[in-house]
Amino acid sequence: MAGGFRVLHLVRPFMPFLPEVQSADRKTPFRVRVMYTVVALFIFLVCSQLPLYGIHSTTGADPFYWIRVILASSRGTVMELGITPIVTSGLVMQMLAGLKIIEVDNSVREDRALLNGAQKLLGILIAAGQAVVYVLSGMYGSVDQLGVGNAILIIVQLCFAGVIVICLDELLQKGYGLGSGISLFIATNICESVIWKAFSPATINTGRGTEFEGAIVALFHLLITRTDKVHALREAFYRQNLPNVTNLLATFLIFGIVNYFQGFRVDLPMKSKNTRGQQGSYPIKLFYTSNMPIVLQSALVSYLYFLSQLLYRKFSGNFLVNLLGKWKESEYSGGQFIPVGGIAYYITGPSSLADMAANPFHALLYLVFVLSACALLSMTWIKVSGSSARDVAEQLKEQQMVMSGHRESNLQMELNRYIPTAAAFGGICIGALTVLADFMGAIGSGTGILLAVTIIYQYIETFEKEKSQ
Repeated sequence: MAGGFRVLHLVRPFMPFLPEVQSADRKTPFRVRVMYTVVALFIFLVCSQLPLYGIHSTTGADPFYWIRVILASSRGTVMELGITPIVTSGLVMQMLAGLKIIEVDNSVREDRALLNGAQKLLGILIAAGQAVVYVLSGMYGSVDQLGVGNAILIIVQLCFAGVIVICLDELLQKGYGLGSGISLFIATNICESVIWKAFSPATINTGRGTEFEGAIVALFHLLITRTDKVHALREAFYRQNLPNVTNLLATFLIFGIVNYFQGFRVDLPMKSKNTRGQQGSYPIKLFYTSNMPIVLQSALVSYLYFLSQLLYRKFSGNFLVNLLGKWKESEYSGGQFIPVGGIAYYITGPSSLADMAANPFHALLYLVFVLSACALLSMTWIKVSGSSARDVAEQLKEQQMVMSGHRESNLQMELNRYIPTAAAFGGICIGALTVLADFMGAIGSGTGILLAVTIIYQYIETFEKEKSQ
């Protein structure tokens, strides 16, 4: 225990310099919390549209193109890093605490403050490190083109934006708002992407004439301008390389399926040892680990993409580099690179049902990879996040709760019948829904839709709880 405390105490000298939002001293009225949430969202959206000052260019390949929607990141803007620093620092600290590398007593206020400070400090350091890597890797033009002054200015802007995200998230979580900033920003970014691809008025010349990017706008445009209405409908539903009506319908279908599965759960009857007649239940949902398996899987894949692209550009003739991934520029994705070989190709979903039929082996490997990765990551997450059967049993014992009809000594054994199964099977279901959405061409990617639905569902539950109180 002492060794763990010494590690946390290393953060103490930095605590006075870290930004902090004071906890609400009393329960904030619901309307005020809604107002704070809206203001936080407005600040985030402004930062997502505010271009970075001093950049030379943002054209060319984007290594994080595949995961920007999920990380609430907007290229070339102040919100370039999105929620990456705070998510990464949170995952690292939670894993260190879960693996007992850092021992934290959550009942001690000082320990909680030090852990929170360590997470903030790590988040700021990650933001600074990422900003330096972005500038040095030439994402905004070479350092010679930028100049030393502009390069430093870009790094400062990205670090400051990272601090803003950390403060907004803390503001919402400390009783002033609803939910967390991370969830709010992810859901907003994904919903914004879906709405834009449905109603975007931007025009693109595809070689078949000028077309609107938005699927709904394109539908009406084609019906009005084409004499052959049947052909116009077919093109609106199945056009390639731009959002179409089929993609939009697939998106709403996946929304409905995920929302339906959210209601699957087992309620274990519980009663108090001390208060006679006090009863309750402990719910174990099908999505026991929520959307964490797909978040972790997406993060791992995105970092693999980033590393593979950087290596391929410099050492494309190397066998090991080619084994990791081969890339080529896509004419339909604004200069982005897409994987065409190696591991990166096989862990990327087929772009359509036609692509899946043409490359069944690729589709099968992708399916196996996503399902197994989500199941393993879900099982790992319950161990490091303090939600395993043993951890839950200890929490219930501290609350003086026992399972109705069972001895207190059998509580962990009973929980073990449900929690590991829910974690593994829930992870597989989340992976399967992601694959289904990708195969159907749903807008915003299967991962994005799952995140959006689970987060929106959590907000609905919060609203219902507040209304009942």
